[in-house]
Amino acid sequence: MSDPGNGPVDISPRAVVGPDGGAELVIDGTVHRFTGVSAGEAGGLVTQFMARRAADEGRVLALSIEDPDGEWLLSIHPDGTVDEAGSPPPERRGRRSAGSETERDADRAAAPDVEPEPRTESDPEPDEQYHEREADYEVPDDRAVTESTAPLRAVSNPFPPRFPTVATPADHHELPTLDDLLATRPEPPVGPAEWGWRRTLRHLTFGIVAPAPGRVERHHRDAIVAVQRSLDGPKTVVVLNPKGGAHKTTAALLIAATFGIHRGGYTLAWDNNETRGTLGWRSAHARHANTAVTLLRDLGRFTDLGSARVGDLDNYVRSQGSAQFDVLASDEDAASAASIDAEAFTALHRTLVRFYRVMVIDTGNNMRASNWQAAINAADQLVIVSTIREDTAQSAAWAIDALRASGHEDLVSRAVTVLSAPAADVDAKLRARLHHHFGQLTRVVIDVPHDPALVAGGPLLIEALQGSTREAWLQVTSAVAEGL
Repeated sequence: MSDPGNGPVDISPRAVVGPDGGAELVIDGTVHRFTGVSAGEAGGLVTQFMARRAADEGRVLALSIEDPDGEWLLSIHPDGTVDEAGSPPPERRGRRSAGSETERDADRAAAPDVEPEPRTESDPEPDEQYHEREADYEVPDDRAVTESTAPLRAVSNPFPPRFPTVATPADHHELPTLDDLLATRPEPPVGPAEWGWRRTLRHLTFGIVAPAPGRVERHHRDAIVAVQRSLDGPKTVVVLNPKGGAHKTTAALLIAATFGIHRGGYTLAWDNNETRGTLGWRSAHARHANTAVTLLRDLGRFTDLGSARVGDLDNYVRSQGSAQFDVLASDEDAASAASIDAEAFTALHRTLVRFYRVMVIDTGNNMRASNWQAAINAADQLVIVSTIREDTAQSAAWAIDALRASGHEDLVSRAVTVLSAPAADVDAKLRARLHHHFGQLTRVVIDVPHDPALVAGGPLLIEALQGSTREAWLQVTSAVAEGL
């Protein structure tokens, strides 16, 4: 590899950037260590070090970068410019430090015309060439920076008319409509990386090098798109495990919060315990103490479609602020003898679907209660939760067996299984067993990490959770949304 203006490129330097802000750069066997507050800052320190070295040596230095998203190659120029290794020389790319527009125009005018070589049948297609390169390192999708130098193949009439110029009456049914035009719209372009090392590189190069998002960031963006997808009507998500302590309440709150944050509200977390559950205790408090029992008593206020208003529900549900979802608590009156049965659940559900797009229901522990059964019958998606423990996993497996035996095989096969780590360290063999078992019964099995912020049992604030925990619940909610 070489640069016509600066001599051969040194290919020995290699850097490894960790997610914790640490980086190691190895040059000719010598290790240089860097520490930043983030992976992006550590990557910037490596780039600045290599730029000084390139300036001292007066030549381009190649740098192999490995970060949590993968591995790719950069060329560090003596003037501090950074671009992709193997890209056209800086003079042809029009880097900001390479001179004025007039100079770049002169360079292009002086370039000789080259007749493209004809392709043979054995030549790989351009897409094949791209994927071969992608297997070695990630190539940023930056059409605005790198000009294509691939040979162009001449084709006769590249855009043949699809329809006759003059349509006859018999041809009118084939003419395109607005729907046809909308169907041909291109996918929106993928924006540059906004995370870590790649974002820092874009800022350091003033946008000249704008790497595409890495694997982890793309996965994150895809999950948000899935959560935000349009639905064909109100949807009911039921979270279940008949054992207490299986993290049903935690799951219901975090799934509802993730839907609320990324969909913009109209999401409800509902405690469907027939007597008393803890969803209300784990959520942000309201100025009132009303519950599902109170709403059931006043349900007549919401039966008139002409006068019922969503704002009137505020006196019965508890807003969760910036998480943009509401909580409907179960009965909290210690002296009350009221309970929710199947008829009560159905009446509440019939009313609430008029006001909420997504309802996430915490089912309680009694599978034989009529309101538990009614929630299953109303479910569009099941979420089966368990900690990575023998007892809670066995309870989840028993619930699945019971649901399949009662005619809910299809609902179970489309379910999402969530395995929560009960501590920082989990039994890897048990985890593998649970993945194998539930993976054969449900659509997907997803792990969520242990988070100290959930241990105390107080009101759950999603902002207090670790980034890895929030990301894991985003992936859970994405999988749920894909099943709606």
